[in-house]
Amino acid sequence: METSYETIIIGGGVVGSSIAYHLSERKKEGILVLDQKFPLSGTSGSTQAWVWVHNKTPSWYAEFNMYSAELYPYLSKKIGDVEYKRTGGLSPFFNEADREKALLLAEAYKKIGIKIKVLSREEALEKEPSLNPEVAGATYSSIDGNVNPFRLVDMYMRAAKKNGVQYSTYNKVTEIQKLPGKFIVSSRKGTFVCNNLILAGGTWSRELGKLVDISIPVNQLRGQILVTEPLKPFLHYTISGLRQAFNGEVLIGYSMEEEGFNRATTLDVIQETANMAVHYVPQLKKAKVVRAFSGIRAMPEDGFPILGNIPGIENLYVAATHSGVTLSPLIGTLMTELILDGETSIPIDRYSISRFDLAIR
Repeated sequence: METSYETIIIGGGVVGSSIAYHLSERKKEGILVLDQKFPLSGTSGSTQAWVWVHNKTPSWYAEFNMYSAELYPYLSKKIGDVEYKRTGGLSPFFNEADREKALLLAEAYKKIGIKIKVLSREEALEKEPSLNPEVAGATYSSIDGNVNPFRLVDMYMRAAKKNGVQYSTYNKVTEIQKLPGKFIVSSRKGTFVCNNLILAGGTWSRELGKLVDISIPVNQLRGQILVTEPLKPFLHYTISGLRQAFNGEVLIGYSMEEEGFNRATTLDVIQETANMAVHYVPQLKKAKVVRAFSGIRAMPEDGFPILGNIPGIENLYVAATHSGVTLSPLIGTLMTELILDGETSIPIDRYSISRFDLAIR
C-alpha cells in the first residue's frame, strides 16, 4: 500500500464513503479511506435509513435535507441500485391541537418550496388504510422515502474503488501530526502522509478531534429498532417511526437514549416501541417480532451538521452529522466542491464548526 496521498478520509461510513466517491468522480487518484473497523459495522449499518425531509426544523435545515433527497434518483443511476424508494412520508397525529402545529409547519415549508400537505382523518386513512382509525390527521410529504443502507454504503464503496479510492479497514488512527502543508496520520497498520485530511468518524468525531487538539462536539444517541417477520406488502408510505422493507419486514423504532457507546437492547424500550407501532398501525399486533437491534447515532450538540474546513488549520476538514443517510449525497457533493474549488454551490457557513468553542473540553 502506498503511504502518500492527496486526501485521507477518516471514517468509511455513509458520510465518509459518500465524500470518497464524490471526490473520486473528479480526482481519481490519491484518496485513502481509513476505518477503525469496517464500513457498516457502526451507525450506517444499524439504522432505519429513512430519506426524510418533513418534520425537520427550522425550515432552512429541512431545505438542506430536501436538496439531498432530490439527489437520490440521480445517485442511484450513477452508482447502481441502492433500493431507494421515494414512497412519500406520513406523520400521523391523534389530536386536533397537533393540526395547528402541522399547519404552521406547512406554511413555513411553503416559503422555501417544500410542499407539505396537512391531511384530514379521511385523507390520511385513504392514503394509508392500515393507520389507526382514531387518527386525527397527518402531514404528508411526497419527497420522503427510504433506502437500503447496506446497499447504499456498499455501492458508494464499489464506485469509489472503481475510481481508484483505496480503503484500509480495521485500521484505527492513533495519532495525527500537523506539519506545514501536510498531515502525518499514524494508524495500527502504518503511517500515511496527506495534503488534505477529512474527519468523518461519525460517533467517534470527538475522539478524532482530540488527535488534532480541537473539540468536535458530537455526542452519541442510542436508537433501538424492532424487526418483524416478513409480511405481505401493506404499508404504502414511510411513516414516522416505521417502514416496510423490500422483503416485507417492518422496521419499527425511533428511540433516542443517552447511553454512550452501549449498543444493548432493553426490554422497556422494546415494549414502548412495540406499543407505538400498534398504536399507529393496529394490525401489527399480530406480527411476530423476529429481532431487535440498536445503533449509535452521531448527534452534534445543537443537532445540526458540522461541515467544512476547520479554522486555523489549513486543509483540515470535518463532516459529522445526524441523518447521514438522508444527507450523504449532498454532503459528498459539497465537501468535494469545498476541497477542489474552495467554495460550495450551496452555502454551508451556518454548519461551520466555528459556531462552537473549538477548545477541547
